[in-house]
Amino acid sequence: MKLLLDTHTSLWFIDDNPKLSAAAKKLLESDLDLMISAASLWEIAIKVSIGKLTLTQPFQDFIPDQLTRNSVKLLAVSIAHLAVVSGLPFHHRDPFDRLMVAQAISEQLPIVSVDDKFDLYGANRLW
Repeated sequence: MKLLLDTHTSLWFIDDNPKLSAAAKKLLESDLDLMISAASLWEIAIKVSIGKLTLTQPFQDFIPDQLTRNSVKLLAVSIAHLAVVSGLPFHHRDPFDRLMVAQAISEQLPIVSVDDKFDLYGANRLW
């Protein structure tokens, strides 16, 4: 089974942050295929550039290192994903989260996230 990781889930897993639920941590440490959206990497890059997030290495080193270290595959944005975004109701205004929800729905992937607004879209959210 494949799992799509929300941005905060990925960062909390990397940092071993206690905000990550025990159930989510167990999923991420299992043999399941982990995926991260290109939208998450874009969100991280923006937060780094505006000073809202500090990484332990420069972005261009940190991201490839963490993807490899944690065996996480990148989920590119497709036209099919954007088509789903175009039809989503506005339960959530965050464009990164809306794209991740669309990817989860389009690819039929559970999304690992603390954000219960994802449930309003019918996405299969695990936490």
